[in-house]
Amino acid sequence: MAHVSSAPDDLGRIEGGSTFVQATPAFSPLYQQIKGLLLQRLQAGEWKPGEVIPSEMELAARFKVSQGTVRKAIDELAAENLLVRRQGKGTFVGTHAEQHVRYRFLKLMPDAGDLDTEGPAQRRILECKRVRASAEVARALALRTGDAVLQVKRVLSFASESGFVPTILEDLWLPGGPFKGLTIERMAGFRGPTYALFETEFGVRMVRAEEKIRAVNPDAEQCELLGVEGHTPLLSVERIAYTYNDTPMELRRGLYRTDTHHYRNELS
Repeated sequence: MAHVSSAPDDLGRIEGGSTFVQATPAFSPLYQQIKGLLLQRLQAGEWKPGEVIPSEMELAARFKVSQGTVRKAIDELAAENLLVRRQGKGTFVGTHAEQHVRYRFLKLMPDAGDLDTEGPAQRRILECKRVRASAEVARALALRTGDAVLQVKRVLSFASESGFVPTILEDLWLPGGPFKGLTIERMAGFRGPTYALFETEFGVRMVRAEEKIRAVNPDAEQCELLGVEGHTPLLSVERIAYTYNDTPMELRRGLYRTDTHHYRNELS
């Protein structure tokens, strides 16, 4: 009978000849159990972002299940952008540095063309400072009120016929421990996406996010930073981004101009 490996490494064991996986309901399909084990290995850092993982055959031998079971588990992780299949090369850990993943959480699209033709945003980091978490920030990041967090404020500008236009004003809050050492200089000097910076320099990979969206009017400071009038409607987007195991790692509040851009989401 198919079963998962009893090795402590794989967090599974055999009891009474039947399959048992720690913290996994007995009714969970076998491929879901394998998916859970793969997620645990990803969370533990056994395979880093951008690295190839063992082949389906190797994983099937490791977990003592069929290749089809492993393939189904990998298919789900690939659909969630946690793994990436490359024809003839293998399966790799997804990374925000990859072209098809880097805009995964950015839903603001230009009215003309797309994000690739528009090119990367020009980032202006206004501040990056260590502060004490307010009750609201602490609640969002599963911290205690007063815990240390990094607060970042920045403006993202996108290319237009008249030059770069400030389009997004963002405030980010990050837990102080995992992001110790983050500075304005490190953020400004990194050429790739911010989430790729978090991956490569801090070992934090954002795997999913939740957003709340509403329409607002800007205050005087926001008008100045975005170059708009006070009566201009803006899209307010509040996002909580999570790493593995549903651990919140970022609270982000953005104000989006929508005179040349629109918010686009695909529903399925």
